[in-house]
Amino acid sequence: MQTFIFLMVVIIAVCAILALVILSQNPKGGGLSSTFGGSGGGQMFGVQRTNEFLDKATWTLAGIIVALIITANVLMENPYATRTNVESVPVELPPVQAPAQDAAPATPPAQGN
Repeated sequence: MQTFIFLMVVIIAVCAILALVILSQNPKGGGLSSTFGGSGGGQMFGVQRTNEFLDKATWTLAGIIVALIITANVLMENPYATRTNVESVPVELPPVQAPAQDAAPATPPAQGN
């Protein structure tokens, strides 16, 4: 259960980061370089490299979220499963009856020659 809660916290954190990456993109191609400092950001990475980085970061974070969700789903306990300890459940077997014993073994009737 602790692993599941940890994975949920990580999924929420990655989703928040993904939202920030998506919001920093500009659909017209300006993106992060025009947001932070205008031409100063363009000197560091360049507009094209910044857009490529944000595009790769978006797809990578989306893939991480999918992998974490599948992992959490596999580790999640089934709430509909009944938990019973087989050894603690008393099982009553019907009494065993010994087969009836005949007083004398049955012999086939003698046939004449």
